[in-house]
Amino acid sequence: MLIVETIAKIRRLHFTEGKGIKTICRDLKLSKKVVRKVIRTGITEFTYTRTVQPRPKLGAWLGELNRLLEVNAARSSR
Repeated sequence: MLIVETIAKIRRLHFTEGKGIKTICRDLKLSKKVVRKVIRTGITEFTYTRTVQPRPKLGAWLGELNRLLEVNAARSSR
């Protein structure tokens, strides 16, 4: 994820120093897609929030895991 300092570097290199997207990508080791997105939008911070946490590997075993945890909680401590 990009931080504000990196976004500022990209904009400074492009708008004040006149460097191209490809040069900025090489210098900062970023993809062209990211650099283009920063230059074209006026957003100063990019965030991503996941709405649903996927659990594809646990999905089939979730009931069994909950049952095992309840059995374990019911046991007395040593």
